[in-house]
Amino acid sequence: MNANVTRWATRGAIAVVALLVAIQLVPFGRDHTNPPVTGEPSWDSPRTRELAKRACFDCHSNETVWPVYANVAPFSWLVADHVAEGRSKLNFSEFDRPQKEAHEAGEVVAEGEMPPGYYKLLHPSARLDDAELRQLVDGLQATLGGEEGELARGRGGGFPTAEEEGEEDDD
Repeated sequence: MNANVTRWATRGAIAVVALLVAIQLVPFGRDHTNPPVTGEPSWDSPRTRELAKRACFDCHSNETVWPVYANVAPFSWLVADHVAEGRSKLNFSEFDRPQKEAHEAGEVVAEGEMPPGYYKLLHPSARLDDAELRQLVDGLQATLGGEEGELARGRGGGFPTAEEEGEEDDD
C-alpha cells in the first residue's frame, strides 16, 4: 500500500510540474512593454506626483515597473490583467485623452480601496503612512477634482486633516 501511495504522489508531482511548464507557453501576460507617456495631469505639487508614483503608477500609468514574478504564469496573467484594468480606469500617462474616473481617485484612496492590500503586501514602497495618505488624497483632489467636503479633505480614510490634528473636541 505504501508503494502505491508513493507512486501516485510521484505521478501527481510530475503532473503538477508538467502543467506549470506547459502554462508558461501561453502567450498572455508576457507583453511587458509600456506605451509612451502622452500627457500627465497638471499636478498640484511634485509631492503628489511622487506619492502617486509610489502607490499608483504600476497599475495606473504607462510607467509600470514589471516585477520578476510577472514573467511566470499564472502570476503573469494576473499582473497583466490588473495593469490593463487599472490603465483602463485611470491612466496618469495619458491625460491627453479623457479620464472619466479621474475625479474619483482621491475618494478611492481615502476610502482605502486603493492601493489594494495584496499590492501593498508585495510592494512595500506603496505602503503610505497616515500623513502620506492624507497628502496623496489632498493632492489628488487638488489635481483631479472630486467630491467636496469631508471626504475630499481625507476624513474618509480614517486619518485627520492638518487642521483636525490641532483641534480638541468641544463636546
